[in-house]
Amino acid sequence: MDIEFDFKGDPLGGVISNYLLEKSRVVKQPRGERNFHVFYQLLSGASEELLEKLKLERDFSRYNYLSLDSARVNGVDDAANFRTVRNAMQIVGFMDHEAEAVLEVVAAVLKLGNIEFKPESRVNGLDESKIKDKNELKEICELTAIDQSVLERAFSFRTVEAKQEKVSTTLNVAQAYYARDALAKNLYSRLFSWLVNRINESIKAQTKVRKKVMGVLDIYGFEIFEVSDNSFEQFIINYCNEKLQQIFIELTLKEEQEEYIREDIEWTHIDYFNNAIICDLIENNTNGILAMLDEECLRPGTVTDDTFLEKLNQVCATHQHFESRMSRCSRFLNDTTLPHSCFRIQHYAGKVLYQVEGFVDKNNDLLYRDLSQAMWKAGHTLIKSLFPEGNPAKINLKRPPTAGSQFKASVATLMRNLQTKNPNYIRCIKPNDKKAAHIFSEALVCHQIRYLGLLENVRVRRAGYAFRQAYEPCLERYKMLCKQTWPHWRGPARAGVEVLFNELEIPVEEYSFGRSKIFIRNPRTLFKLEDLRKQRLEDLATLIQKIYRGWKCRTHFLLMRRSQIVVAAWFRRFAQRKRYQQTKRSALVIQSYIRGWKARKLLRELKHQKRCEEAATTIAAYWHGTQARRELSRLKEEARNKHAIAVIWAFWLGSKARRELKRLKEEARRKHAVAVIWAYWLGLKVRREYRKFFRANAGKKIYEFTIQRIVQKYFLEMKSKMPSLSPIDKNWPPRPYLFLDSTHKELKRIFHLWRCKKYRDQFTDQQKLIYEEKLEASELFKDKKALYPSSVGQPFQGAYLEINKNPKYKKLKDAIEEKIIIAEVVNKINRANGKSTSRIFLLTNNNLLLADQKSGQIKSEVPLVDVTKVSMSSQNDGFFAIHLKEGSEAASKGDFLFSSDHLIEMATKLYRTTLSQTRQKLNIEISDEFLVQFRQDKVCVKFIQGTQKNGSVPTCKRKNNRLLEVAVP
Repeated sequence: MDIEFDFKGDPLGGVISNYLLEKSRVVKQPRGERNFHVFYQLLSGASEELLEKLKLERDFSRYNYLSLDSARVNGVDDAANFRTVRNAMQIVGFMDHEAEAVLEVVAAVLKLGNIEFKPESRVNGLDESKIKDKNELKEICELTAIDQSVLERAFSFRTVEAKQEKVSTTLNVAQAYYARDALAKNLYSRLFSWLVNRINESIKAQTKVRKKVMGVLDIYGFEIFEVSDNSFEQFIINYCNEKLQQIFIELTLKEEQEEYIREDIEWTHIDYFNNAIICDLIENNTNGILAMLDEECLRPGTVTDDTFLEKLNQVCATHQHFESRMSRCSRFLNDTTLPHSCFRIQHYAGKVLYQVEGFVDKNNDLLYRDLSQAMWKAGHTLIKSLFPEGNPAKINLKRPPTAGSQFKASVATLMRNLQTKNPNYIRCIKPNDKKAAHIFSEALVCHQIRYLGLLENVRVRRAGYAFRQAYEPCLERYKMLCKQTWPHWRGPARAGVEVLFNELEIPVEEYSFGRSKIFIRNPRTLFKLEDLRKQRLEDLATLIQKIYRGWKCRTHFLLMRRSQIVVAAWFRRFAQRKRYQQTKRSALVIQSYIRGWKARKLLRELKHQKRCEEAATTIAAYWHGTQARRELSRLKEEARNKHAIAVIWAFWLGSKARRELKRLKEEARRKHAVAVIWAYWLGLKVRREYRKFFRANAGKKIYEFTIQRIVQKYFLEMKSKMPSLSPIDKNWPPRPYLFLDSTHKELKRIFHLWRCKKYRDQFTDQQKLIYEEKLEASELFKDKKALYPSSVGQPFQGAYLEINKNPKYKKLKDAIEEKIIIAEVVNKINRANGKSTSRIFLLTNNNLLLADQKSGQIKSEVPLVDVTKVSMSSQNDGFFAIHLKEGSEAASKGDFLFSSDHLIEMATKLYRTTLSQTRQKLNIEISDEFLVQFRQDKVCVKFIQGTQKNGSVPTCKRKNNRLLEVAVP
C-alpha cells in the first residue's frame, strides 16, 4: 500500500496494489488453517434477517468450503469483526446497495461448495454429470439473478470454439467439480480485485500538488510444509521470497561493498550467498521451471503432471539446486526419502520437497467459457461487471495467461517498484513451529538468521562505516564548528571538511575520505559532532539575540529622541496658539460691547419715531370704525323689515297648497271605489258563466295550475338567489320541493358549465397557456412533491431576467437566436465540494444553456434531445438534477445538479418543451436518494431532515467521493 503525504507530513490518500491473491484457499485450505475470514465473519456476525435474505445458515458445518478444525480461533471475535467490516465499508464510501451486492457474491461462493454431482451414462457410452440436489443451485440462481437452466447446463457441458466451428462436449464428475471450484475461485478473486479498485477510488489523493509517498509491503513468509502439502501455491510463494531475498542482497550487501570500492575506501571483501542462480532456475524464459510448465500446459496431446516431471528431469537434471529421483544430483541410490512424483529445490532457506500432483491444473486455472457467459447473463449488476469476457459480442478465442505467468509478471512489477524506492526492511523471526507463545527454538532461530543473510549483513556493518555523507551537505551542516569555514568557505568542499575535522581533532582512524563522500566509522563520532553543533547553535543564537537586543534598544532610543523633538515642537505651537486665541477673544468682547451700545442708541431713536407714526394711525382707525358701525346698524334694520314680509307671504302660499291637496285626494278616493265595484261585478259574471265548465275538470285544472304556479315561483326565486359567476363558488340555493330534486341538480350542473364557459371566454391566449402549464404541473407534482402547494398561487412568468432590456446581457442576447422560454438565476452545485455557484439558466425551443451571471458568457449548451431525465426529492427543497444521455458531447463532464426557487415552473416548462420537440415524455423521478454522473464517477445525492444554521435554507455537503448529502429543514 502506498500512502501519499503533503509537505507537512499529513496523509493525503493512498493506493492499494494487489499482486496475486491465494485464491486456491477458497476451495482447499492447509491443515490447521482457515478459509478467508469473511466467510466466518458473515456467518457469525450477520443478523437473522440478513442470513435469511442471503439464504445462509449460521452453522459452519453446512458448508464444504469451510475448514471445521480451525473454524473457531481463541481470541478472535468474528461477529465483532463483521461489524467492524460493515462500518469500514460505510466510512470508505460504499453505498448500501454495493455492500449488499458484495455480501450476495460472498454467499454465492459459499453455497457453490455445497453443489455435488453424480455420474450418469449416455446412450453413446459417454459419461456425464448431473447435480444431485438442485435446491442449492436454485438458491444460488436467486441470489445472482441467473436463469437456473443456463447455469445447470454450464456445469454439465463445455463448448469449444475454433474459428467458425463450435463443439459441445459433456463434463464428467471430476470435470464438473473442477468447473465448480474454478468458478468459486474466480468469483472470489475478481470480487477481491473489484474491492481493491473501489477502495482506491475513495482513498486516492484529490490534489495534484507534489507529494511524498511511503509504501508498506506485506509479503509472504517462506513456506515449507510436509511432503504432501508443498504444492504449486508454495512453489510460487517461495519463488517470490527468492526474488525479495535477491533484491535485499543487491541493496544491502552487494551495494554497500561496491560503494566502498567505488569510493576508494580500503575494504576486505566479505563473501555471501547470491541466490540469483535459484531465481534463474525458476524464471528463465527458456529453461526455467515456470517456462516449462507453461509450455507443457499449451502443447497438444496428453498432458499430465508426470509428463511435466519428466521434462524437468530432462532439462534441469544437471542443475546443482534441482533434485529428483531421475536427475543426476539426486543420489537416489542412497536417498530413498525422495518420492517418485516429487522434485526438490535447494532454496536459500533450505531444501523444499514439492509434490508435482496438481501443478498442471493449478497453472492452467481455466474457467470454461460457458461459465463466463452464464455469469455475464446474470441480472446481478456486480457479477455481470466481473465477467466482461462473457459478452458474446466480445468473444476472444485467445487462451488466457496461466497462473504462473501472471504471478511472474506481478513479481516483476513488484521488483521494478521496489527498485524506484528507498527500501527499509523489518525481519520477522518465527520462534517456533507450534504457533505457541513462550516457546523459543534455538535451532529454528539460528537457521532463519543464517538463510536470511543477517550474519553477513552484520559483518558488513561492523567492518564498514556507520555513516556516510557527501562533502557539500556535510560542510554545510558542520561549518559553524570551525572559524576558518564559518561563515563561508572559499574552496573545494573536501578541503573544507578536512580543515574542519583537523580543527576538531577527531582521530584519523574514525573517518575516511572517499571520492565524493566522507565515511565515519563510529556512531559516537557522529554524536560528538551533533553535540558540538548543538552547543555552537546555542552560542550563535545568544550572539544573534545580543545583536538584536542592541539594535532594538538603539532603535528605541532614536525613536524616543525624535518623539521628544516632535512633542516639544507641538507644545510650543499649542502655547502660542492658546495665547493668540485669548487675545482674539478679548478683542472680540470689546468690539461686541461697542457695537451693542451703538445698536441700543439707534434702537431708541427708531422706537420713538415708530410710536409717533403708530399714534396717528390709531386715531384714524378709531374714526373709520365709528362710521362703519353706524352704517351696519342702518342696513340691519332694513333687512329685518324685508324678512318679515317674506315670512307672511310663505304662510299664505302654504295654506293655499294644503287646501288644493285635500281636494285632489277626495276626488281620487271616489274614482278608486267605482273601479273596485266594477271589477267585482265583472268577476261575478265570469264565475256564473263558466261555473259548469270548471266543475267538470276541477282536480286536474287545480293540480296543473298549482304545479305551474309552484314552478313559476321556483324559477322566480332562483333568479333572485343565483350565486356569483366565480367557478370556485360552490354555493347553490337549497331545494324547495322534493319532486324538483333532479331538476335542481341539472340546473346546478348547467349553470356551473355555463359560468365556466363565460369565465374561459375571458382568457387571452397567454392566460390559456399559463393555465395549461399549471394543469400539467398538477399532474406531475401534486401529492408527490412537498414544494408543489406553495407554487399553486404563484404565476409562471418564465423570463425572470429582462435580458432584452438589460444592457448587461446584450452579448448573451445576440448569441441566442431562438425564443427564450425560461431565464432564471440558479445555483449550480460544485461536483467536488458541494458548494454552489450562480448561473443563468436559459431554456429555448431546442437547447438548454448555462451562462455566467456576471459576464453573460455561455458556459454550457445542451440540446434537449440529450436530456434523458430530471431527478428531485419529495421534500420542500429546490434541488434538482438534469441527467444527460451517455456518450453525448454534452455529457463529457457529467450531469448537472441545480438549486432554484422556481423548481416546479422550471421542471414543468422543461417537460412541455421536450415533449413538443422530441415527441417523447421526459422522465421526472421523485426520490430522496438518486445517482448523478460526475465525469467518470457516480455520486449518490441523499436528502435528509435536519436543523440548519441558515434557517430554512437547505445545504449541500460532500461526505466522500460517492455521497452528496442535502440537509432539508
